[in-house]
Amino acid sequence: MSLTAIDTALDQIFAQLPKITETESLPLAQAKGRVLAEDCVSAIDVPGHDNSAMDGYALSAADLETSSSLKIVQRIAAGEVGGQLNPGEAARIFTGAPIPPGADAVVMQENCTVCGDELTVLKKVCPGENSRKAGGDVQSGALVLSRGRRLRPQDIGLLASIGLETVCVRRRLKVSLLTTGNELVQPGTELQAGQIYNSNYYTLYALLRGLQVEVLAGGIVEDDFEGTRRALLRAAQQSDCVITTGGVSVGEEDHVKAAIEKEGLLQLWKLAIKPGKPLACGKIAGTQFFGLPGNPVSAFVTFVLVVRPSLLGMLGCKGSIANSYNVAAGFSAPESGQRQEYLRCQLGPGDDEVSSLHPLGNQSSGVAASLSQADGLAVVPPYTAVSHGDMLEFIPFSELVN
Repeated sequence: MSLTAIDTALDQIFAQLPKITETESLPLAQAKGRVLAEDCVSAIDVPGHDNSAMDGYALSAADLETSSSLKIVQRIAAGEVGGQLNPGEAARIFTGAPIPPGADAVVMQENCTVCGDELTVLKKVCPGENSRKAGGDVQSGALVLSRGRRLRPQDIGLLASIGLETVCVRRRLKVSLLTTGNELVQPGTELQAGQIYNSNYYTLYALLRGLQVEVLAGGIVEDDFEGTRRALLRAAQQSDCVITTGGVSVGEEDHVKAAIEKEGLLQLWKLAIKPGKPLACGKIAGTQFFGLPGNPVSAFVTFVLVVRPSLLGMLGCKGSIANSYNVAAGFSAPESGQRQEYLRCQLGPGDDEVSSLHPLGNQSSGVAASLSQADGLAVVPPYTAVSHGDMLEFIPFSELVN
C-alpha cells in the first residue's frame, strides 16, 4: 500500500466505523467525558424570576424622576420573596434575590446613602439596571445540549441548572490494549540485557481512561505469529476495538499486520505523516482494529491524531477532531519531505512578546521525554520550508489528551 494522507485516512476510517447504539442512564456527577445519547431540553426558565445582579436596593426608576429619596420598607435575601413595592418605596436586596413587584431596577449599595429607613440615591438609575431577567440564561423549551455532545464540567453544571438529575449517554467503549515485543517488561521488574520497560501501555492506558473507555488489558504479546494471531482473536471477542503497539512494520519479527491479514481485513497501512508512518487499521474477526507503531512518540501521535477521534466517532460524538490554531514559527527549517510532519513544540515568547513555536531539539520518534516537555504539535505540510515568523497550524496537547 502507498502512503495515505491523514485527512484521507480519517475519511476512510470514519466511513466504515462501527457505531455504538446502546445507552445507559447516569447520575450527573458521573457523566463527565461521556457522550450524550439524547437531546437535553429545558423544562424551566433559568433563572426562574427576575433577580438582582448585586447587593443594593430594588426600586422603580421612575420614582427617582421626582425625588432622590425613598423609604426602605423590606429586606429581601436570596431564597426569599418580597412583597409589592408602592410608589416611593424601596427594598434592601441581595445578589440572586427575586426583584419584588413594583421594582424595575437595582441600584448598587455603593451609590446610595442610608439614614434609618430613608434611602438617598446618588446617581441616575435606568430601568433594568443590575437586573437579571427570568429566562435570561435558559428559556423553557430551549434545546440546551444536543446528542453527540461529549460532556465537559461546564456542561454538567448547565444540566444541573435546569434540574436534571440523570442523563442518557452512550455506554462505555470496551477497548482491548495489547503491546508486542520480546524486549518488553513491566515497570517494577529489574531490567535484563536487551529489555525495556513497557511505557507504551501506560501512555495509551491513560489516554484511553481520559476518554472514559473501559480498558481490557491484553498483556504483552511475544514476537510470534501464532501467539499474536490467538491474542488478537481473543481480544476481538471481548471488546469493541482492539489496539496494539508494535509489530506493524515490515521486519521479520513484526507479526501483527500478517495476523490481521490472515484473520481479518487490513483497510489502511502506512500514513504520510512523521512520526507515525506504520499505522494499521482494519478489522479482526469483525472488530475494529488499530495497530500503532512501537516507538513511543509514534504510538502517541497516531493515537491522538487517528485513534482518539475514531473512538469518539464510534460513540457518535460530534466534533471529535481536535481544534488547532495558527501560531508564528519561532524557528526556520529546510523543506520537509513527502510526509506531513508533526513537530513537538513549546510555546514561548516571540516577536513583540507574542507567543511563538519552538521545536524541541531532538525530534526522534524514540525520545518519549519530548512529549512531556512539549506543549503540543506544530504541523508542517509536505514539501514545505519554514521561515521564522511563518504561521503554522498548532494543536495544543490540551486538545488531544482530555
